[in-house]
Amino acid sequence: MRFLGIDLGWQSGASGLCCLELVDQTLALVALTRRDTKAEVLDWVDAMVPTGEPAMIAIDAPTVIPNATGMRLPDRLAHRYFGKYDAGCYPANQGRPFAETLVQFSQALEARGFAHAPTIIPQQVGLYQIELFPHPATIHLFHLDRILKYKKGRLAQRRPELEKLRSLQLKILPTLAPALALAEHQLPGIPTGGAQLKAVEDQLDSVICAYAGAHWWWWGLERNWVLGSLDTGYIVVPAPDQGPQPVRGAADECG
Repeated sequence: MRFLGIDLGWQSGASGLCCLELVDQTLALVALTRRDTKAEVLDWVDAMVPTGEPAMIAIDAPTVIPNATGMRLPDRLAHRYFGKYDAGCYPANQGRPFAETLVQFSQALEARGFAHAPTIIPQQVGLYQIELFPHPATIHLFHLDRILKYKKGRLAQRRPELEKLRSLQLKILPTLAPALALAEHQLPGIPTGGAQLKAVEDQLDSVICAYAGAHWWWWGLERNWVLGSLDTGYIVVPAPDQGPQPVRGAADECG
């Protein structure tokens, strides 16, 4: 089983891409790269998932956008549960300039057999896709009290935050279940230039997406939250080690 993480460029930006593979109950890094266009991303997916092979794709982008205006339910729930960590997500609706392109990307995956999986039977092989938001995932996986602020601000502020993300991936992901065997040389170093920093940021975000997709497939609702549903749009989030599960409340709001 392979797990693909896609930090998708919402409009014209490049996308970070990660492929993990489950080998003898441990995840191994197969590929970590970047592509400039969505067509190239789809070609990469085709290369990483040969016909007939099972895989889970976790995408950092809104891929189900049923609402014409306003904010999706999963976006509101992300603000409710993660706003205190500065991890509220950007609201999506059909009027946003990125909406049609992102939905079409998800539909292209569906045409390849990747079904949306806001519910899943743990460890059942198949072809799946889910929506993922890296910031909430890092809050729970790495026990953070606020997000790592590597996306906005001055370069001198962003660089050490991205270095923290890289260090936590190397330190924590090999200790979780499923474990990701990850060595220093497998992750790109943190550069000094702004454009190069963005390229590394995209790739490290894709690692979080791929791992969280594996975590969802491995545990299902036992150790994950689902904010929303297929009808409203949804975001999968690894659950904290302890504490109440809000997924029931989220489901209730979905009607």
